[in-house]
Amino acid sequence: MEVKHSPLPFLLLLLRLLLFLLLISSMAIAVESRGPRRGGGGGGRSPAAAAAAAAAEAERLRFRGRSGEFKVLQVADMHYANGRTTECLDVFASQMATCSDLNTTAFLFRVIRAENPDLVVFTGDNIFGFDATDAAKSLNASFAPAVALKLPWAAVLGNHDQESTLSREGVMRHIVGMPYTLSRLNPGGMEIDGFGNYNLEVHGPEGSVLANKSVLNLYFVDSGDYSTVPSIPGYGWIKPSQQLWFQRTSLENQRKYMSEPHAQKEPAPGLVYFHIPLPEYSSFDASNFTGVKQEGISSASINSGFFSTMVEAGDVKAVFTGHDHLNDFCGKLTGIYLCYAGGFGYHAYGKAGWSRRARVVSAYLEKTAEGQWDGVKSIKTWKRLDDEYLSTIDSQVLWSKGYNGRRRKIPVGS
Repeated sequence: MEVKHSPLPFLLLLLRLLLFLLLISSMAIAVESRGPRRGGGGGGRSPAAAAAAAAAEAERLRFRGRSGEFKVLQVADMHYANGRTTECLDVFASQMATCSDLNTTAFLFRVIRAENPDLVVFTGDNIFGFDATDAAKSLNASFAPAVALKLPWAAVLGNHDQESTLSREGVMRHIVGMPYTLSRLNPGGMEIDGFGNYNLEVHGPEGSVLANKSVLNLYFVDSGDYSTVPSIPGYGWIKPSQQLWFQRTSLENQRKYMSEPHAQKEPAPGLVYFHIPLPEYSSFDASNFTGVKQEGISSASINSGFFSTMVEAGDVKAVFTGHDHLNDFCGKLTGIYLCYAGGFGYHAYGKAGWSRRARVVSAYLEKTAEGQWDGVKSIKTWKRLDDEYLSTIDSQVLWSKGYNGRRRKIPVGS
């Protein structure tokens, strides 16, 4: 007997298929009507916006994702002039015939390659204006190793940079326009003394919970050149307008770091860089610093109170200056280390047999119990000498959570 099948199941299946296709079509129309999705990968951005975002990220300083480290190389007092024709000062007689500004350049290449810093900071008297016949050319030559190696770098002015063919403002504007520099002329929105007062933020590693927070703040200040007040002789000083900017910037950095998302309990540490040492540098002797003091402290003849301003701010852990080439010590006062780098350049005064030198500062992040990078755990420093072995000396802890600051041996890179 022939069995006849009903067409109903087939029709029901066809109907379900049609309904499914209609549903998919309506969802596609709805998604299209909302426009392109914004966010990751630059989707939906205009080419100009995408380029601006990429440029901003390229200029953003970050801790290294693998090691949780951020390293700064400080170069003080290059005193660069005219290159090969500029003679060296205070070297042995046997070195004079072959010594010039090019020795300064060679040392900079050498120490950069040895330390592989994340940022190079030049703390003034980058050129020696009296002997530099063309300021722009001398500036280009002085910073050339950092530019050639495509390293981020930042600079402040000393008391000699403006003594050639560019004004103080002109020198800083030239620096700001150079490749790979993160230097800034001045903050917007306020009247401020000097040129080269700015803050650089160092964010957590890419992909970490602190990737969008500054976990280390670097402050750069123009300490001036010479007093413009007839009754006050000597060097310049950090003015009230600059201190007000610093106070506001520090307060805002602390507010952001201690706010959601990922609010932190303590302020991110800060490091401050400028050229002329503060009067408080005179507070130390060989019993309470690491390094050497071979000349007097050439600070301003008045105390403008910037040290007290930093103490009150609460986030500054160390200050780094130059100016006095034969001093390279670090001493701690009221919770802040005051450090010299020591003279770097060969056209700067020095001492025969006492190697030119640079200061390295390295900050290290701590890890959570879950293995995620957190805030800064410690900050360490050491110096590199331009000798046969590029010797490392005077390693010390500048700050760490729970550390009392006493001198001890610290393995470099640990």
